[in-house]
Amino acid sequence: MTEIAPTRSGPDGRIELAPDAFPADSPYANDDLRPVPLAERRWTTYNFAALWIGMAVNVPSWTLAAGLVALGMDWKQSVLTIALGNVIVLLPMLLTGHAGPKYGIPFPVLARASFGVRGANLPALLRGLVACAWFGIQTWIGGQSIFFLAGKLFGAANWWTDAGKVGGYPWTQWLCFLLFFAVEIVIILRGMEAVRRLENWAAPLMLAGAVALLVWIANKAGGFGPLLDQPSQLGWGADFWKVFFPALMGMIGFWSTLSLNIPDFTRFGAGQKAQVWGQSLGLPTTMAAFALLSVLVTSGAQAVYGEPIWDPSQLAARMDSTVGVLFALFVLLLATLSTNIAANLVSPAYDLSNLAPKLINFRSGAIIACVIGVVIFPWKLIENPDIYIFTWLGTVGGLLGTVAGILIADYWLVRRTHLDLRGLYTGPGSPYWYDSGWNWRALAAFGVGAVLAVGGSYSNVDAQGEKAGPFPADGLIPFLQPLADYGWAVGLGTSLVLYVVLMASAPRQKA
Repeated sequence: MTEIAPTRSGPDGRIELAPDAFPADSPYANDDLRPVPLAERRWTTYNFAALWIGMAVNVPSWTLAAGLVALGMDWKQSVLTIALGNVIVLLPMLLTGHAGPKYGIPFPVLARASFGVRGANLPALLRGLVACAWFGIQTWIGGQSIFFLAGKLFGAANWWTDAGKVGGYPWTQWLCFLLFFAVEIVIILRGMEAVRRLENWAAPLMLAGAVALLVWIANKAGGFGPLLDQPSQLGWGADFWKVFFPALMGMIGFWSTLSLNIPDFTRFGAGQKAQVWGQSLGLPTTMAAFALLSVLVTSGAQAVYGEPIWDPSQLAARMDSTVGVLFALFVLLLATLSTNIAANLVSPAYDLSNLAPKLINFRSGAIIACVIGVVIFPWKLIENPDIYIFTWLGTVGGLLGTVAGILIADYWLVRRTHLDLRGLYTGPGSPYWYDSGWNWRALAAFGVGAVLAVGGSYSNVDAQGEKAGPFPADGLIPFLQPLADYGWAVGLGTSLVLYVVLMASAPRQKA
């Protein structure tokens, strides 16, 4: 087959391949992994901003400020930490997202440039596994919201909340879980265009819902005061900085997974300005504003009910109006739905497709991800958040930071954003074939970065001397324990530098 040079279109340097240049018979390609044609790259600044509003407005985001206040921060310190963390994580988002509009490729295909055509399955499956786990947990939370608020609507109808139990839960709660699960499948099977439309509609409605909750509680409270007047227990001295830096890493880690697979979305971008401005306007501003809203609403709840209520579903259940409860239910479900599909289902759909392109496409990959998200028993995992969410997912978050460092180093420092687009979809003879499809330099950088990022993982010990997790109290590798609270940054920085050094001695590759 004669190789045909890629075609440049317009002054922005975006690239696509001529139809007969695309290796249709390649075992490493299918219609979902192929570069998005220029004509189909039409997501605007609003689409990307709406995407981030749709993903950022959710229950876990709402309660982030609660965790920081519980650590001793006041509301100003907590909002500042959240805002700064999201400004920092925005940078790798923009750097890895650049390849999307330019080449129209998803995350697992971009990873082939650094890890190798076959080796890209390692970071893809790692990212996909985390997404599947979060998908299952968020789906269970969505079902719980339906069950909880529906019980409020039925009032004294105990048949709903006291229904016969199956596996420890009322059958009505299982029904809600399956209903929410089915809605997610229907949307994702309609493809990325359906995801775009969902985010476009969900974003303004969810912001309106958050503001409506603020107006309602402010009206009942007659103003805000108790929480906003509470001084910081840490001050601004040494005690604050000891809490600030680990908390900042936690805020970065909250969206660190998306810093890898953001090309899954930016590949549909109308240009670099659309993804840069859209992400910049959508992510840090929404997270900071949402954190401020949560603090204001919770302070109002403390004034009205005598206690801070950080869970919006529990607060909504206090409403006397049936219409208000229904609206709250709709907004909470929309928030969970938009976040779960975009953040936790798109990625594994592409990642699993990359594993076997000729057997798995985007839709079948999404179905497999949905099944994995259920068979991991998320209702069991969520029973012990210390071990699962804060230990296992936190550890994997450090590993994903290591992958991000390699992607950024390869694309920006080694290749200067120049890729052989056709070579990403071919086997032997491709500049990204390396050694039988694997780049040992990327694997070495990943291994070293991973050890430094998570090797010091440790478990906190309570007042009774009991560990809250599976790791030793002094860390897996004790001398690395001081790095554990900075795992994402340590992994990213180490792998970035080491990969550049190792690739400097590699044979010259085309593109």
